[in-house]
Amino acid sequence: MQCPKCGSEARDIARFCPRCHATLRYQCPACRNEQRHGGTCDKCGVDFLKYISAVVAAKQAEADAAHERLEQNSNLMKNLLLTPFTLGIPLLRDLFMGSRKSRS
Repeated sequence: MQCPKCGSEARDIARFCPRCHATLRYQCPACRNEQRHGGTCDKCGVDFLKYISAVVAAKQAEADAAHERLEQNSNLMKNLLLTPFTLGIPLLRDLFMGSRKSRS
């Protein structure tokens, strides 16, 4: 086969052009179908860019939720350790304000 970018010869099983390193075969992120062009999958019809964007957004939301849990746990530990100095007021505030936030 010929590379569409530089015109050099490449083997049919090559994923990249040996000369210019252009992508010659694309793999669908959803069904793993291999094809010669990008954009949308010929087999399942998934748009590559939209699929990858959705996966990245889901992973970002998951990471944000994990970070929020970690921050809440560290604030709780900090407030527990400072209880003798703050008389437990931040713990009570977090207890009552936290229950209001979870209801909303």
